[in-house]
This record gives sequence, structure tokens and C-alpha cells, in this order.
Amino acid sequence: MQFPESWLRSFCNPPITTEQLADTLTMAGLEVEEMRPVAPPFSRIVVGHILEAAQHPNADRLRVCTVDAGEHSKDGPLQIVCGAPNARAGIRVPLALVGAQLPPGEDGKPFEIKVGKLRGVESFGMLCSARELKLSEDHGGLLELAADAPVGADVREVLQLDDTLFTLKLTPNLAHCLSVYGIAREVSALTGAPLLTPAIAPVKPAHDDKLPVRVEAADLCGRFSGRIVRNVDTRAPTPAWMVERLARCGQRSVTALVDISNYVMFEYGRPSHIFDLDKIHQGLVVRWGRRGETLKLLNGNTIELDEQVGVIADAQAVESLAGIMGGDATAVSDDTRNVYVEAAFWWPKAVAGRSRRFNFSTDAGHRFERGVDPALTVEHIERITQLIIDICGGEAGPIDDQQPSLPQRAPVALRVARAAKVIGMPVTQAQCADVFRRLGLPFTEADGVLTVTPPSFRFDLQIEEDLIEEVIRVIGYQQLPDTPPLAPVTARVRPEAQRGSHALRRSVAALGYQETINFSFVEARWEHELAGNPDPVGVLNPIAAPLAVMRSSLIGSLVSVLQYNLARKAQRVRLFELGRVFMRDDAVVDTDTTVAGIAQPLRIAGLAYGPAQPAQWGVPERAVDFFDVKGDVEALLAPRRAAFVAAEHPALHPGRSARVEVDGQAIGWIGELHPKWRQGYDLPQPPVLFELDVEALKVQTVPVFRPIARQQSVWRDLALVVHDGVAHDTLIATIEDDASGLVRSAQLFDIYKPKAPTAEIGAEERSMAVRIELLDDTATLTDDRIDAAVAGIVERLRGRLQARLRG
Repeated sequence: MQFPESWLRSFCNPPITTEQLADTLTMAGLEVEEMRPVAPPFSRIVVGHILEAAQHPNADRLRVCTVDAGEHSKDGPLQIVCGAPNARAGIRVPLALVGAQLPPGEDGKPFEIKVGKLRGVESFGMLCSARELKLSEDHGGLLELAADAPVGADVREVLQLDDTLFTLKLTPNLAHCLSVYGIAREVSALTGAPLLTPAIAPVKPAHDDKLPVRVEAADLCGRFSGRIVRNVDTRAPTPAWMVERLARCGQRSVTALVDISNYVMFEYGRPSHIFDLDKIHQGLVVRWGRRGETLKLLNGNTIELDEQVGVIADAQAVESLAGIMGGDATAVSDDTRNVYVEAAFWWPKAVAGRSRRFNFSTDAGHRFERGVDPALTVEHIERITQLIIDICGGEAGPIDDQQPSLPQRAPVALRVARAAKVIGMPVTQAQCADVFRRLGLPFTEADGVLTVTPPSFRFDLQIEEDLIEEVIRVIGYQQLPDTPPLAPVTARVRPEAQRGSHALRRSVAALGYQETINFSFVEARWEHELAGNPDPVGVLNPIAAPLAVMRSSLIGSLVSVLQYNLARKAQRVRLFELGRVFMRDDAVVDTDTTVAGIAQPLRIAGLAYGPAQPAQWGVPERAVDFFDVKGDVEALLAPRRAAFVAAEHPALHPGRSARVEVDGQAIGWIGELHPKWRQGYDLPQPPVLFELDVEALKVQTVPVFRPIARQQSVWRDLALVVHDGVAHDTLIATIEDDASGLVRSAQLFDIYKPKAPTAEIGAEERSMAVRIELLDDTATLTDDRIDAAVAGIVERLRGRLQARLRG
């Protein structure tokens, strides 16, 4: 909500500064998001009257103007050279005198006006456009002032430029503050300054014509008021004062009738609509829409309607989207002569969310879905009518006021003792009564209890806590005492065998990955393609059409971030994210931290793309592969050891992916992105990804003391010929399954497969060289024991894996 301070002070003018006013509003819950002056600083710019504008003798696009500057031109009118196309005799415009300081330019320095010479003709000043004064971006010509602007007067005073624009960030419960008068009502209650409520005099009808209106849906429209105004001049210009106030509220001027409707909306918070009466067929019907109906709106969009949307229709078609926007068919134009002015009360639930269905929003819908005062539709039509007659002329008819279903406001009781307990400081019944009195809330009193009947403009007062909030915000949050917390603070020590999420983040970052944070709602395509989830959890009210489902995997988010980086020419990308995923699970019940039917585990996922190492002279460049990322996963799990079991995942390459298992339990996936998704997401190279369960990663082995071996280890290398299908993990597990207890470790250090079969290695075989460490902590190993242990290993490998020693 944006408005000028001067307009607010015309209703309520407390004896405080602008800064104090902003602080008062903010501390009362009406957060002042921004304050800025209407115009930047400038000086010695006055109203000039052009007496004569002659063609420049040496330039076709310049004029030599004779300008009266009032008391500033005692030696006669000033000669000023001007290139504006609208420079002509008789108009009054801003005149920058010699020595004037214009607003700073792009360099931040003010521009000083001096005596100059343009094409051989001296100029003693400068005539200004709105853009040169930084009042708007209009630079099509001089800023023309009112014909009665006093010549020689300071432009800042004439245009009331010493004003401040307030922008309030209002919460949804403050619908009664979506107008300048509504904010003034709050300022009056907060400061005690008197509130000026202008009297709205009824307009005397000049004829008896009424438009037939029938309200068929009382659950859509609770009150509908309207009147006919004939012989209106729609070409009449909007007064400058109204244009200026609308501009300072962020609303551009359109036509006089539209401006009047917008003006009353900003003034009293009353959205209204003005129909071209001659385009309405027979009468109006207020009802719910029907499937298959269409409506072309004022913004040019054509929308399809259904039973969930309220409309105003005539005998032939739908003419308006109820409470949101009018239709193009009955819009007023320059040819309009007779109009119908409508002001209604639309039930908030009947308007809420409707405009978002059609991907736009309006000021009217924003107000109606929060609640607009149903009691003043007639008074506001009288105000609109009077402005129409004053500006456009016309003859008003009687007001037709229908009230099929006005809201009934239930009384709300406030217990003073309860208020003191919730607020956290003593409050008296007299203080509470004074607050309600200042806010204009009717109430009755009993011992320790005040019962408030919410007025028609307060839709937010429904429970006791709402009244308690009103009490403390008017008394002042700054009055709350500074008290230390009473609850004991007990430190929680994390077990040594568990690490926290932040430690896990630091571990991944130490491996060279950058953390990214993404939305939990994603494109449905990601879920179907990359997570293999045909039934993702849907979002009821998505912030954007593509972000329609909750993610069950982090892979899609990382691929999207990779695309973003590649579009900006990134060559090497390492990303990770730690966050929740959302999956359907009937076993989950409602608790303080869970939602029934939805599992929300924490996952951590990483992505590596591009060169395995940053470019350097000592290492040849190669692309990152499965084993690079496998090493990162092993580093995260260390000292625990993971098993990587070949398996298929919807997002991963079927021959280059694995399920990660720890102690026989699956904790995640690792692999290269599937070729069809690499092509589908337009990636030059395949990234390697992993996704793991955070709870499994939080578990860490507590170090156990182990004395340094008193004996020396013995190392033996075995070159084994095995079938291609023998996996590394199976080979190592067979070697370490040693009954003698001498095998301390086994490590693969070489793989050899000839290009063509040989007598030693067949077509479907390969050689795997393993280094084995043997150790006995209690006695020195002898050659006989070593040979026996190695022979046992070879025998086990032959029996279980059909392996043999390579000659």
C-alpha cells in the first residue's frame, strides 16, 4: 500500500515528524517498508509564464522564449532558448533561474544553471520537463503547470513536492488499512490526534431510472448497490490534483471515470466498477459462473469460467468477474454517455484465490478477498457520483440497494487477566476499554471482561487473541518489560557416535563441493523421469505452474542447477544439497513433526561434472568418472566401509550405477546420469551423482584404542586370473575370510586384460593383482606359516571363485 503523507495528514495530522509517524505505524504492526521523497532536492526553480515563443534564427528545433518570472524578473522578462516541442506562448512551466541547482545526474552531482549561449543566442535560465526535475520519466516536452499557478512562486510549493511517499507492508489481517482513510483511523487511535471524517452528502436524483438487478447467489454477494448516471462527458480531463494523488499511490491516470473509481478505492478502500449503461442488455444478474462460459476482461485476456467463479451477467453474456475485474464488452469509452455505478460487498471466500487461477491479480481482488466494509456501499456510491458530476457532469438517478446476506459479527469477549498473561505485563480493564474506545470498537463491560462487537470494517476480530493483539499494539510494544526467560536452559550433548548435519555439510564442502539450496517443490517431469515416482505429492497452491509437486529426490534440483551453471559457461561444477524429500507413506501418522501419510526423510545429494581436477601442468586433464565420486562417498563414510552393488535407478546409467550399502542396509545411490536424460536435459557431458540417507551418514564409528603391533607385517602379492564376472568386493571378501586370523588387509593394485586371448588368460578372463598384508601380533611369522596362509588363500579363491594363479 503506497500513499503520500500529505493525503494521510488531510484526514489525521498528529503533531509528530515524518520519521516519528513511520515509527508509530511500524510499531503498531503497519510496517513501513519504504519512505522516499516525492521529488529529489533542487532549488531556485519557479513558475514561469511564457509570453512569447519565436523561432530561433539559427536552429529549426529551437525557440527563443520570453518568460515572465514574476518577482525574479525585475529587469523585465527573461530570454530563454528552449528545444521542447510544446514551448508556446501562454503556458506556465517550471523555470530554472540562473544559479539553480537541478537534481543530481548519473554522476551524483547536482547540475547548476548558468548563463549560456545556444547557436549565438543568450539564454538566462532553463525551462524544465518532468524528467529533468526527476518527477517522472516523461521527457516529451515541458511540464505544463496549472493556468492559475502563481508566476514566480516556488515550484516545490506549487506542486507540493515537499512530501513523502510511504509504502506499507500490510499483513492479510489488516484489510481495514488498505485505504488512506483506514490508515488515518489507525493513526488517530495510536496518537490521539483527531480524525477528520468528511461528510458525504447524498446526491439529489434528477430522474427515476433504475437498472434491474437480481442477486441469485447470496453466498457470493452479500450487498449490491448501484445507480444510473446519465449524460456524462467521458472526455472530460481528470483534475490535476486527482492525477497527482493517484500517481503518488502508484496508479497512472487512465480516463476521468476510471480515475474516479480508483481514487475512491485508495481513499476509502472501496473497489467499484462503472459500466457503460447502453451496453447492458435488459439488466444484471449476480450469480456463479457456468462451465463453458467465457469472458474477455479489461486487460484483454479471455478466460474460461466455471461454477467456482462469481460473475455479473446480463441477459446475453457475462459482463464482469465479480470482485476482481470488469469485462471489455461493457467498458466505458470516449463515446459513453450513460453509466451504471456499482459498489458491492463480495464475500471474501468467494473471491479468494480466483484471480490467481487466471494468473493475474488486481487491487480490487486484493481488497475483497481480505474483506471490504459492507456497511458503506451507498455512501461510497454517493461519493463516486458527486465526483462524476463535478468532473464529467451528468444527472444521477436513485440508488438501488439490495442486501441479500450481510455478515453477522459475533461478539468476542476479552478477559483482562488473560490479556495480561498473554501480553506478559499488567494491564487494567480501564486500559483495555480505552484502547477499544480509541479504535472505534463498540463494547460492553463486566467485572474483568469486555465484550466487543466487531464493527463492519474489522474482519480480523474473531477470537480473544485478536483483541489482545489490539490492546498491546495500541499501548505500544515498546512498553513491554525486558525480562529474562524463566525456562531452564539445558545443554544437549550429541553422542560421540553421531555427527550433526552441519558437520556433514562441512565434510562434503571439504571434498570440493559447493552447497546449493533449492525449492522443495519441483517440476512433475523431474519426479517422473529422474525419481521414477508416478504419484508425487501435489502442491495445492503452487507459486508457479511448473513447481507443482513435492520432490522425492534431490537429483532433479541438482541437474537444474547444473544447467544454470553451464548456461553461464561454467567448465567444472561440483554441487551438493542437504534437504528433505517427500514421499507417500501410509505408516506415518500426525505428530508435532510429521504429517500423516507423508514421509519426510533428510537426504544429501552431490553432483560432479567436468574435469576431475582443476587445470594444472602436473596432471593431464580427464573427465570426472564414477570412481572419483565413489571415492568421495567412501570418504564421507570413513572409517565405515560401504559396499557398492550394481543396480539400476531411473535417473542413472544402467551399466554405471550402484546401490550404496552399509552393513547390509541400502543407504542410497551413485552413478552416471542416464544417456537419455543427459540428452533430454541438453548436457554436453554426463554428470556423476550420488544421493544418500542423512541419518545413515550421521552415524560414525567411535575410535577404539589399538596398540602398535609388536611384530612386523609381511606382504605378499598375488596375480590371480579370474572370470570377468568376479567383482572386486567378492574377491577381497574371499581373501579376508581367513580362519587363521593372519590376513590383516587386502588391496587391489592392478588389473590386466590382454587385447586378445592368450594361453594364460582366456577371452572372458582378466588378471587381478592383490597385495595382502599378514600379521600375527603375538609371534614372528615364519616362512612355513606364511606359505601355509597364502596357500589357504589361493585354495579358497580356487574353490569359491574358480581363480588361479597367473604364471
